[in-house]
Amino acid sequence: MRYGYWMPVFGGWLRNVEDENMAATWDYVSRLARRSEEIGYDLSLIAELNLNDIKGVAAPALDAWSTAAALAAVTRKLELMVAVRPTFHNPALLAKQAANIDHITGGNRLSLNVVSSWWADEAKKYGVHFEQHDDRYARTSEWLDVVDGMWKRDNFSYQGRYYKVEDAVMQPKPQTQPRPVIYAGGESEAAKNLIARQCDAYVMHGDPPERIKEKIDDMRGRRESFGLPPMQYGIAAYTVVRRTEEEAQKELARITNVQASAAGFQNYQQWLAGTKLESQMSLEEYSVSNRGLRSGLVGTPEKVAGHIERFEAAGVNLLLLQCSPQMEEMERFASDVIAPTKRADASLPPTSDSLQSAQVR
Repeated sequence: MRYGYWMPVFGGWLRNVEDENMAATWDYVSRLARRSEEIGYDLSLIAELNLNDIKGVAAPALDAWSTAAALAAVTRKLELMVAVRPTFHNPALLAKQAANIDHITGGNRLSLNVVSSWWADEAKKYGVHFEQHDDRYARTSEWLDVVDGMWKRDNFSYQGRYYKVEDAVMQPKPQTQPRPVIYAGGESEAAKNLIARQCDAYVMHGDPPERIKEKIDDMRGRRESFGLPPMQYGIAAYTVVRRTEEEAQKELARITNVQASAAGFQNYQQWLAGTKLESQMSLEEYSVSNRGLRSGLVGTPEKVAGHIERFEAAGVNLLLLQCSPQMEEMERFASDVIAPTKRADASLPPTSDSLQSAQVR
């Protein structure tokens, strides 16, 4: 299992808690990134929104790509999974930017998380055309074609409905070969078919292990139908680890004490309208982003570690974690869960799934 976390570029993850003591500043995220790779974290997802979805549109939100470039220069081994929304980025130019950051990292540390936009108001405020759900995925498919082509060959040309590139040369190519890993998530048929055909890894909102296994089995079938090698699979989860179950449940009650008047809840209906989910979320679940509470990583270290084993058995090889306040809770999770789990993993022979995951990388 690889352990990743969401970089708090929005200043937190709780929509009903105004100040989580994790400011959306370069100082905080740079300290967090450097410390995280020291205590056992493998990856950080840097989300991309120009407006703050968690704390309200008037709150600060860090830019994903300039933050990623800066973090690449001050970390040594942390993988930086940078979110990118095709409607906001020309693919040929983004391919160039990503290749440059890949070289800053020294290779094998820059990856993309391709996200089809859901927030119509944000696009309007920033002067970006906003398309209907399936049209966004049609654009994303072409966008991925262009990025992949720019990374892999020179004198590249492409003619599609959305993008046209003529005899483009891009140097240097990414140091990571055959290309930086491309992650993506989605629950609609359009999303799952695109991801199975054009991406390297599937990342999912939080759900129980048995539901995640169904999703992985479905995606494996789609992948095989295209004659492509195995993918990586990751899930989002919000973590609460405490010495006793009573302490964990007390913290859970605090973070889900919904205050629907809070600024972070203003986009709830628009978020539902802009996505195609397999199941709906309650307002209480929306208090924590990305359906993270459904993953069930709440309780004692032993309970949480056991739950992680169930996810691993289902085929998950990456956890994308959120917690609050992040620095303190990540330290706790690292010492109580990651360190014991990695010691146990080190004593076991590699499985076929882990070998397949290594081949994808």
